[in-house]
Amino acid sequence: MTERFEPAYLSLLRSGELAARVRRAFEHMKHCDLCANYCRVNRLQGIRGARCRSGRRAAVHSYGPHHGEERPLVGLHGSGTIFFSRCNLGCVFCQNWDISQQDRGRELSAAELATLMLELQAAGCHNINLVSPSHVVAPVLAALSLAARRGLRLPLVYNSGGYDSPEALALLDGVIDIYMPDMKYADSAVAQRFSKVTDYAEVNQAAVREMHRQVGDLQLDERGLAQRGLLIRHLVLPENLAGTDRVVTFIAEQLSRNTYLNLMDQYRPCYRADRYPPLDRRLSRAEYVLALQWAAAAGLERLDHY
Repeated sequence: MTERFEPAYLSLLRSGELAARVRRAFEHMKHCDLCANYCRVNRLQGIRGARCRSGRRAAVHSYGPHHGEERPLVGLHGSGTIFFSRCNLGCVFCQNWDISQQDRGRELSAAELATLMLELQAAGCHNINLVSPSHVVAPVLAALSLAARRGLRLPLVYNSGGYDSPEALALLDGVIDIYMPDMKYADSAVAQRFSKVTDYAEVNQAAVREMHRQVGDLQLDERGLAQRGLLIRHLVLPENLAGTDRVVTFIAEQLSRNTYLNLMDQYRPCYRADRYPPLDRRLSRAEYVLALQWAAAAGLERLDHY
């Protein structure tokens, strides 16, 4: 892309639609359906979600320029990551379990969260990277509306575990520039054992289809930086527990062979993984090579790994 980039949310800001999305998002929180757990509790009255343990405000664990993300996000100055506390999944092998499974971090107002976004822009970051945002869609939209009015002009990255509801994605349509979901599993029975949700594969595939419909394949500027589109992460697990062969086939056949896929090989036992063999061991080199072969056989053209 050589034309001057403008993030998607600015059009909604000018039309007044972004403010309307904020209002609708908080209405959803009265019977919360803003992730696929569908707790239906009234988070505006202080009732916390059964899985995410979150109320009206978003809790932030940490934020700052991050140089360990995918190359199209990092560039020279880093991806402006905001790590939200808690999660809407319960993965037994979570590598960030201290953030996702413990109540660490500080709950922020919309104005405070908007200030973080603007600080990351001032630091030279190339994007605002919302890490684990599925359970905080409403406060994120409220903060974005304030930040955009105060001069935020960076692409917005929605970096989720992939367990996202259609209700939330409808609110994000035209807001998010770059979707970066996980595709953790091809089989919901496996997901139930290891991530504690019953319908992950079905929800995840529907969500990723919708994300692709909204933003299409990943587009890069002349510097190789992501501007808009879909970037998928898939962590290869021991003994193909993640169903990598089926995941790459789905991506190639149901989305696009031009989908940008980070096929990750860094699995290591974390959190409670020692209780769940074979997750109690690292991924072998042979298992990862086989995963690469499956991706190549599926015809994926933009395969990366870090």
